[in-house]
Amino acid sequence: MGESEIINKILSGNKSAFGTIVKKYQGMITNTCYGFLMNNEDAEDVAQETFIEAYTSIGKFKQNSKLSTWLYRIAVNKSIDYLRKKKRIKRFALTSNIFSEDIEITDYNTNNPQEEIESKERLAILNLALNMLSKNQNIAFRLSKFEKLSGKEISEIMNLSLSSVESLIHRAKNNLRKILFKYYNDKI
Repeated sequence: MGESEIINKILSGNKSAFGTIVKKYQGMITNTCYGFLMNNEDAEDVAQETFIEAYTSIGKFKQNSKLSTWLYRIAVNKSIDYLRKKKRIKRFALTSNIFSEDIEITDYNTNNPQEEIESKERLAILNLALNMLSKNQNIAFRLSKFEKLSGKEISEIMNLSLSSVESLIHRAKNNLRKILFKYYNDKI
């Protein structure tokens, strides 16, 4: 059954047809959310919110792009909204600055505790550096490098031209290089 056929069934009131979409895209959407949130539970919650939003607004999907692109766009926006809300709460509570988010990593391909610690530290540093980029650079870079999306797919998700996306990714790489160089240079 094709995407447009599934969408038509959903629009005609067949609620179980949406389960097909969830089953097909749940892993992809959860991974996308995790790339922004760096926490499994938060990523699962935001992924669920993504599918709820998709279900309630499926009538607005114009089918001029792929369904996965539309779902990515919702997931990215929900993830960013979640981070904004989380940062507002942190600022209000005066618990820490916006760059002190918990990093939770559970999957490692090593049995060496020292390597696991170093991997966590590198990921935390990279996450801090990514959060120092502009919002659009951060999104474009994460979708390109972590989600392995093409420039065309990213341009559809972000509603930007392909050249704008390529420019964002290029600037993100340069800015990350500068941020990380300064960080490691200051540590030495």
